[in-house]
Amino acid sequence: MPTYTIVGAGPVGRETARLLAAEGDEVRLVSRAGSAVPHVGIHSVSLDARDGEGLARVADGADAVFMCAMAPYHKWPTEFPPLMSGVVSASEKAGAPLVVLGNVYGYGDAAPSPLTPSAPLAPTSEKGRVRKEMWEQALSSTVPALEVRASDYIGDGAASLFTLMTLPSLLRGEPAAVIGDPDALHAWSFTKDVAKTLVAASRYGGEWGRSFFVPSHHISVRDLVSKFVEYGHIAVAELKPLTDAELDHLAREDEIMREVVEMAYLYRQPSILDASDTERLLGVSASNLEIAVEDTVRNVDRSKNTGQV
Repeated sequence: MPTYTIVGAGPVGRETARLLAAEGDEVRLVSRAGSAVPHVGIHSVSLDARDGEGLARVADGADAVFMCAMAPYHKWPTEFPPLMSGVVSASEKAGAPLVVLGNVYGYGDAAPSPLTPSAPLAPTSEKGRVRKEMWEQALSSTVPALEVRASDYIGDGAASLFTLMTLPSLLRGEPAAVIGDPDALHAWSFTKDVAKTLVAASRYGGEWGRSFFVPSHHISVRDLVSKFVEYGHIAVAELKPLTDAELDHLAREDEIMREVVEMAYLYRQPSILDASDTERLLGVSASNLEIAVEDTVRNVDRSKNTGQV
């Protein structure tokens, strides 16, 4: 029976575990809290992944290790490096190929659009440099490595500027704040498609040491808002693009918003991902956008009921 170790029990890690277990595979889902996923074949493990020795014992015999863990957004430079070191060390000790969940920050603000996975990494932000260094560490390891790169998330459990800042106000019928140009095309990655791409990448029979983009939907914030308005039968809300002064003011008051400032370029210009390699080589395509919208709203509704943001 194939066995997999997944580090990180966020929305993508959990969905990746479910997909693998549904195929009859054994999954060890590692997180500090030992978050459980009620599914036959998924075994939750409470462990700090910075402990490479402990993680290696968990990953012993694994056919692949998935690095899906997320550090707090405002602590990437300090928390991601030791986390990545633990995962790489464990993969090497277990002799298991490594599949890394990444994003497009490493390409920098001069990246072309459409963007291909093979474009050079030239980060212009601190978080982009962290992501580039994580990938370089995976590449320099003694085990084969692949990286799956996603754009902003939508879907169950998605935490993105849109789902955290724009969508809650939209669903309340209030003016909704946005960053950048609301009419610029932007790539949106459905969390379930991210998981599908990770699973498919782990079985890639070609040469590793490369990256794949998640097949994503390309739609402006304004048009994405219209999809949510249509689905929820809610009043069309006013979109309020934040000025630089307003964004700076929010950054002074909130540690997370401070981290957003350097990434604002992603929303001021078109951001289109060419995922044709993923579709051709891995056989993964983007799910229907309406399905992703429904999945996102269900998550927001649950958050209301539990008092979460």
